[in-house]
Amino acid sequence: MGLRLVGELLGLDIREEQIAEMEAAVEKIDFEFALTEEKRVRHDVMAHVKAFAKECKSAEGIIHLGATSCYVTDNADLICMKHGLEILLPKLARCIHRLKGFAEDNKGLPTLGYTHLQPAQLTTVGKRAALWIGDLLMDLKNLERLKSDLRFRGVKGTTGTQASFLQLLGQSEKVRMLDAMVADYAGFRDKVFVICGQTYSRKVDLEIVSGLAGLGATIHKICTDLRLLASFKEIEEPFEKDQIGSSAMPYKRNPMRSERCCSLARHLMTLVNDTMQTLSTQWMERTLDDSANRRLCLPEAFLIADALLITLQNICEGLVVYPKVIQRRIQQELPFMASENFIMAMVKSGGSRQECHEKIRGLAQLAGGVVKNEGIDNDLIQRIKADPYFKPIHDQMDELMNPSTFIGRAQYQVEEFIAAEVDPALRPYARDLAGTATVEI
Repeated sequence: MGLRLVGELLGLDIREEQIAEMEAAVEKIDFEFALTEEKRVRHDVMAHVKAFAKECKSAEGIIHLGATSCYVTDNADLICMKHGLEILLPKLARCIHRLKGFAEDNKGLPTLGYTHLQPAQLTTVGKRAALWIGDLLMDLKNLERLKSDLRFRGVKGTTGTQASFLQLLGQSEKVRMLDAMVADYAGFRDKVFVICGQTYSRKVDLEIVSGLAGLGATIHKICTDLRLLASFKEIEEPFEKDQIGSSAMPYKRNPMRSERCCSLARHLMTLVNDTMQTLSTQWMERTLDDSANRRLCLPEAFLIADALLITLQNICEGLVVYPKVIQRRIQQELPFMASENFIMAMVKSGGSRQECHEKIRGLAQLAGGVVKNEGIDNDLIQRIKADPYFKPIHDQMDELMNPSTFIGRAQYQVEEFIAAEVDPALRPYARDLAGTATVEI
C-alpha cells in the first residue's frame, strides 16, 4: 500500500510530491552535514532528520511526524537483528551439513572415547562428530525460535502510550491500523509489541545475544575437541601447503583456525553480561545508558557469530583423519578394556570367573607398571598369551581384541540421528545448501 494511500486512509495530508521527494533522497545522505549538526545539537537522530529535511524541502514538515528517536533506532535495530539471524541461520545449516558428511564417512571408525580426558570405552570418530552436530542443532532451533518470536516495536510514541499518534489521527482504531501497517511494511506481519515503554524491552537483546553466545559456546567446545585431537595427531583441521605453524619451530602444525574460534567465542560469550546489565538498569520506561553499550554489544555479537560460522565451515570442509594413529592409540589402551571379554571367554571355556579375574588383575598391574615406569607399550596381551592358564582362549585373542566389537551401536546411532534429526532440520535450508562452494579463509 502506497504512503499516499495510507495517508488518505488515516486522514493525513500527505502529498504525492512529498513522497516522491523523500523516495528520491533516500540514498542522498550528507554525512558531513549530519556530523556537524550532531556536534551542534548533541542528538544523532535529530541531526539525521535535519540532513534528510535538507534534501526534501517540501516534505520537511512531515518528517518524523509524531515519532520519537526510539521509533527510528529501536525499530531499525529489530529489523537489523531479524536480517542478521536470516544471514546466520543458513551459515549454521551449512556447518551442520558439512559435519553430517564427516560423521557419515567416519561413523564406523573406532576411536578412544574419553571421560575426564582419560581413556574410556571406545566410540567412533563419526559418533563424536554427531555429538558436535547435536549441540549445533540445538543452536539452530534456538535461533530459528528467536527469529520467529522477534516482534516490532512499531508506532508507540515517547513512553509507549501512542499519545502523540492519537492526537495526530484522532481515533484509537486509526492508531492501531497505522501501527499494524508500519510493522507489516517493515517485514513483521502480525508481529508487533502491544505494549512497550519508550523502547522495546531490553529482554529481547538479552535473548538474542544469549542465543548467539550459546552458539559461541558450542563452537568453542567443538574447536577445543579438535585442538586436543590435533595434539593427539588423530584429526587435524585444514593445513595448507605453504602454511607456517611457528616462526621458530618449523615442524609445528598449530590448529590456528580452531584457536581463532575459541578466542572469538570467548568474547562472544562475555557479551551476555552486557545485555543483562542493560536490562536490569532500564529505569521505568527507559534510560539512556543503554545506547552506547548496545551500539557496541549488538553488532559485535552478530559479527563475531558470523566470523565463527565462516571459520567453522572452513574447518569442517577440510578435516583430516589419521586412522593409523587412532588405531595405534587404541592398541595402547584396548588390552585393559578387553579384560572383561577375556574373563567371559574363559568362563565359557569352563574357567572360574573369580580365579580368572585375579589372574588378569595381576597381569594388568604388571603391564601398567611397565607402561608408566619404563615408558614401553602395553604388553598385557603378550603376558596373557604367555600364561598357560589362558591357553583355552589363546586362539580367540585377535577376535576378542577387534576394536569394532567395542563400539556398541555407535555407527547405527549416527545413522538414526541423521535420519531422525539432522536431515529434517536441514530440509528448510535445501536451497542454501544446494551447490554451495567451500569457504576459504
